[in-house]
Amino acid sequence: MLSDPNMKAWFLKEGKKGLLILEAQEKTFNPFDWLKAHNDNLESCLVKHGGVLLRNFNIHSVSEFNRIVQSLSPDLLDYVYRSTPRTKLGGKIYTATEYPAERIIPLHNENAYSKSWPQKIFFFSVIVASEGGETPIADSRDVYKQIDPEIRSKFEEYGVMYTRNYSKGIDLSWQEVFQTEVKEEVNQYCKDHDIEFEWKNGAPELTTRQTCQATLVHPISGEPVWFNQAHLFHISSLDEESRSSLIKELGEDNIPRNASYGNGEPFEADVLDHIRDAYEKEKIKFKWQKGDIMILDNILMAHGREPYKGERKVAVAMA
Repeated sequence: MLSDPNMKAWFLKEGKKGLLILEAQEKTFNPFDWLKAHNDNLESCLVKHGGVLLRNFNIHSVSEFNRIVQSLSPDLLDYVYRSTPRTKLGGKIYTATEYPAERIIPLHNENAYSKSWPQKIFFFSVIVASEGGETPIADSRDVYKQIDPEIRSKFEEYGVMYTRNYSKGIDLSWQEVFQTEVKEEVNQYCKDHDIEFEWKNGAPELTTRQTCQATLVHPISGEPVWFNQAHLFHISSLDEESRSSLIKELGEDNIPRNASYGNGEPFEADVLDHIRDAYEKEKIKFKWQKGDIMILDNILMAHGREPYKGERKVAVAMA
């Protein structure tokens, strides 16, 4: 843990697990000087604990948050091949997923539905919801341990196939997902990232398929983690009304997104229930405070969003 008499440090869970919270104790605290002096220690904490929450760091605007992120990770990522709607706030800072306030966003590792993902993800609490709106987390190492070894083995053998169908006016358009209006650029992106693609006349306009990893070994710590979005992409993640409506309108083969084993075999309902239960057992929640910055090692720590009331704004950057 970082050693600093002007910094209060504690964990959300006992046993030095969950999320390391670092709370500055001085009103004149300079976050830029402190992070410059402690960057290496902060990196070590991320690998060990999976996430760090910086509190009372005298950060009051998205532009200051951008400076913080740039000082820690200069090479920020654009959000291409996205799966959720976001708004760009300037530079490479985005809003957190813009999803109806009354709905839960299940725990997941960012971009685990692809073969390219950010190493780190930064969150900045700009406006705190009057009720709810937490960003829960779960240690992917512990989720891995919760998954039945037989289920893990099958996932590791076949991987996860993600199928996406792009139809006008339903879910995200291919233009938003690939951040282009040019089909040839989509084709090239798919070729470069090992994504099967097929353009069609009608609905859907485009179908893509990609088989990706189910688990990973962290490149520094060497620990195995559960790293996929099978439970989130599968049609069963939708409520019954939405599910029935999409299937009735489009047909089951043409729904916007779905997931299966990499060999094309459908997931068993009880297996998906088991995976969701594993995440639920490892879920950790905390209340946002205005100005909080949370940094997660995206391989080691999953995140989600709880329903909320009132206005809520969280800025995000990926590196």
